[in-house]
Amino acid sequence: MTRFSIIGAMAPIVLDAVTLRRVIVGFHGGLADHRQVIDNLNVYPVPDGDTGTNMTLTMKSVVESLDGVADDLEPLCAALAHGALMGARGNSGVILAQILRGVSGVFRDAAAAGSVPDAPVVAQALAAASDGAYSAVARPVEGTILTVIREASESAQAAAAAGGGLTEVFDAARERGYDALERTPEMLAVLAEAGVVDAGGAGLLLLFDACLAEIDGRPMPEAPELSAAPAPAAVASEARPVEESSIADLRYEVMFLLDAPDPSVDGFKAAWQEIGDSIVVVGGDGIWNCHIHTDDIGAAIEAGIAVGRPHRIQITDLLDQAAEHSESFEAPDQLLSLDDASSAPAVQITEADQCSVVAVGAGAGVVEILMSMGANRVVAGGQSMNPSTAELLAAVDSLPTGHVVVLPNNKNIIPVAEQVDGETERTVCVVPTRSVVEGIASLLAFSPGATAAQNSEAMADAAESVTPGEVTQAVRDASSSAGPITTGDWLGIGPDGIAAVESDAAAAATALLSTIIDDDHELLTVLTGTDADAATTEAIVGHVAEHHPDVEVEVTEGGQPLYPYYFGLE
Repeated sequence: MTRFSIIGAMAPIVLDAVTLRRVIVGFHGGLADHRQVIDNLNVYPVPDGDTGTNMTLTMKSVVESLDGVADDLEPLCAALAHGALMGARGNSGVILAQILRGVSGVFRDAAAAGSVPDAPVVAQALAAASDGAYSAVARPVEGTILTVIREASESAQAAAAAGGGLTEVFDAARERGYDALERTPEMLAVLAEAGVVDAGGAGLLLLFDACLAEIDGRPMPEAPELSAAPAPAAVASEARPVEESSIADLRYEVMFLLDAPDPSVDGFKAAWQEIGDSIVVVGGDGIWNCHIHTDDIGAAIEAGIAVGRPHRIQITDLLDQAAEHSESFEAPDQLLSLDDASSAPAVQITEADQCSVVAVGAGAGVVEILMSMGANRVVAGGQSMNPSTAELLAAVDSLPTGHVVVLPNNKNIIPVAEQVDGETERTVCVVPTRSVVEGIASLLAFSPGATAAQNSEAMADAAESVTPGEVTQAVRDASSSAGPITTGDWLGIGPDGIAAVESDAAAAATALLSTIIDDDHELLTVLTGTDADAATTEAIVGHVAEHHPDVEVEVTEGGQPLYPYYFGLE
């Protein structure tokens, strides 16, 4: 249905506050529908929850920020800009936030001047979005979301200058945007080598689809069905501007909000340019959302401390960012999902001298193991669906004890968990567990009658006694220290990264175990995932019995997604 603004007689179509809100909601819905398609294809060889997840979660934050805001452009745009800045996740999410901030700024200024977002104003807003996106990136790279928004905005401006209405402006932006997306592999070698296009640009184009759905009644595009095995398609993860696609390059993604005076930010950006790439810094008026890929986590954070106060720090190991959150398993009542954790009931502290445990995990078997070992609450999450501080806080505050230990069970979640203690009346300590097997081992040292500090020390020692390993399948060609990787290869990943590249899961698992088992190990715990099979499991057990007869093997069903096998050696 076409929307009109009536002022006396029929007037040109405009993007009023009601329509803008619906566009934002529709855009979020479109991203959610396409999220897994985008996440399943990326320039890294292991399956991860990258661009699609980050953009979807960014828009989820934006939608939530509009709740309770009046249908008036000025407050609505202010809320949109703030929600995008505060909720941006990942490189693509931060750039998307800057695009939305550029659009909302022009709309807000127009509303303050008594104008409405008609075709010329929308074209101007897209130009501002493009300028803002480029200015936010320290080293702009063509063949990314930047190219798509720039070319789309140029076409929109030409359509508006020719007298086109709002529908024509969005049509022009969409058509040129999709054309630019198809050409991204010509501009960026890593995309050409992978045979895909830029996922950030693909996600952004759903914004134009959402606009046309509202002003011209068109249906949103349906996400293609997922095949069992990844195949060349029209999306890829946010590409890094590096010369090679080796996954060993710039291992860590660091993100944080930075409270700092605006004049100091140029110096901060310059410092970051010395230690990494994929740098995006957006914001203003003393609050900035900052993103970098780097090998030096400490230097990245220290650069922020030098000019202000970094907070909500998130660190992602790009090698280990691989397990996707499962939404299909049946879990116990004690499991808090990412959606309902924030609504968990807060309770009074009635056992001030007692201690409880909050753990993070995914997979029905994993949850049951954690609960049976002594965890009081399990927050659903993993490497691609990291729970927020608020979600972990809700789990902590749902317990009656005065002391709580948190097991992140993932490198990415550790810095988030460390924020909880300052937000609750309870005493909270974090055991820096990097995997589920470390979390399970740490629970052996837990004592309900000990303090959080006492427990965390003992549990950390127990976690350090475990050597973790995992097996997954490559979804992209790449290179690694273990040799070249081809789509479909099976990868054995140990504490130091990819240790084995093989043609089948059993070979990858046994090759990995051969590199990480030593004479001091006595027990191997095998957690089987949803994609494990009996023959492979038997081959693993047989290999250990033949080559390491002194190592006992315990096999337990974990139910974790994407990773058929988790290993824990003690």
